[in-house]
Amino acid sequence: MQTSAVLFNERDRPWKPTLTKIVATIGPATSHPDVITKLIENGATIFRMNFSHGSFDEHATRLAVIREAAARMQVPVAVLGDLCGPKIRVGKTPDAGIMLKPGQDVIIRPDAEECIDGPTPVLAASYPNVATDLKAGHRVLIDDGRVRMLCVETSEDEADRHALCRVTVGGRVTTRKGINLPDSTLRIASLTEHDWACVAWGVERGLDFFALSFVRDADDVRTLRRRFDTVCTEEACGTGLYASGFAPTIPIVAKIETPQAVDHIDEIIDASDGIMVARGDLGVEMDLARVPVIQKQLVRAAHALGRPCIVATQMLESMIDKPTATRAEVSDVANAILDGADAVMLSAETAVGRNPDLAVETMRRVADATEQSIRENPDGMLARRRLRDPHRIMPALAHGAWHMARDIGAKLIVVWSQTGGMARHLSQNGFRVPILAFTSDEKAARRMCLLYGVFPLHCSGAPEHRSDFAAMADKIVLERGLAQLGDPMVYLAGKPLEKPGAVNTVAIRFAGEFAGTKNNPIVD
Repeated sequence: MQTSAVLFNERDRPWKPTLTKIVATIGPATSHPDVITKLIENGATIFRMNFSHGSFDEHATRLAVIREAAARMQVPVAVLGDLCGPKIRVGKTPDAGIMLKPGQDVIIRPDAEECIDGPTPVLAASYPNVATDLKAGHRVLIDDGRVRMLCVETSEDEADRHALCRVTVGGRVTTRKGINLPDSTLRIASLTEHDWACVAWGVERGLDFFALSFVRDADDVRTLRRRFDTVCTEEACGTGLYASGFAPTIPIVAKIETPQAVDHIDEIIDASDGIMVARGDLGVEMDLARVPVIQKQLVRAAHALGRPCIVATQMLESMIDKPTATRAEVSDVANAILDGADAVMLSAETAVGRNPDLAVETMRRVADATEQSIRENPDGMLARRRLRDPHRIMPALAHGAWHMARDIGAKLIVVWSQTGGMARHLSQNGFRVPILAFTSDEKAARRMCLLYGVFPLHCSGAPEHRSDFAAMADKIVLERGLAQLGDPMVYLAGKPLEKPGAVNTVAIRFAGEFAGTKNNPIVD
């Protein structure tokens, strides 16, 4: 029986991955197989495909490179497709752009073809309802807030629809810069025609996750979920792993980047399979000073409802051009981990940066040091959340395993988790030791790459007996230096192993025991 895991030993040394997962965005800087290999070696377990940039042909080439590298290295690696969402943009400007000065009046027209410079500049906007949804006093932010205006008045006259705004922070506006309307309730669909084309492309090619941009409420998530309900088959998409039960679907990560999403966060988390704290647009749409506090609130909210949380945007921004990070960036990554983030994400650092492999390695080193500090803290192994489902077997087993692991000082948790459900429940309890999750389902192995502390191992098939599984796991643990002879471990399994939801046994074992002896408490 063959297994693959993110626990390889490429350089003749024990390699211990971080509990916090690393998401790396792919792009022009990460299209070569050698670069992808280095990123996996340095700790990346999820690759983000940003549909805001690049063609489907380019995405297909990069996806093939990732899948080939993962297969060659025998490592489960997930791919997340990030949908663009309804981004509002400035129309075509003169080549040099339009320079706006504080106090200057500006007209925004939804029906203009091009922007016009002049004493009262006219900016074309891609959103047709801009003159209706903007109200006097609403903010208009351009180019991630570098240029700021306040709406003074609007005209909904069919012959002259426009919004008159006054510049508060000046700057140069160029073609296709983004427009944010943080105070306005927008009547705009959560998914565009381009998004639906990306969904169809991604479903056909077996992407492991989709990230949904500019989520405002749970209905936005449900819209995408309904599409999966109609197009997903178990063969193409696999079964649910997070919020979705066992129905064929693809997990949805809701990107939290609007004030409306923060206001409806519990409903959004409940409808989603995970969330991403997208601090870029969140910092534009809301008071920047509030973002660190909101980040902590969102991570806690995700944990309370048992969903993984990714913290993203500008984590190691200086490494786009430089080989080292700033002290502030390193502290930012460490604080996200201390907050309890399940994953931290790199964007331009790996997509277009000069040293994508160094960026991932830096993030891994920060995670290593931070997690070591947490383990050395006497209270480091604190349960993330109270047991919310006391009458369900798997949550109760996971909660009990947490107490056992803490009391005996377990070095590892070992589980057969066919679809990832038991691994998810274990991850929610905030173990500070690796959770080795075996499965014969390749899609489930890849999707478990997002779960905090979970390291999936894909097997060609399940052992016939739980004792055979225990012996196989024991051998892998010792061979890879994940535990020393006699180290305590907690094992969880069910019968048959490959049946989803069958886990019903928890036991304490010690590294080096042989299946079939009287000291083996998991023998059938």
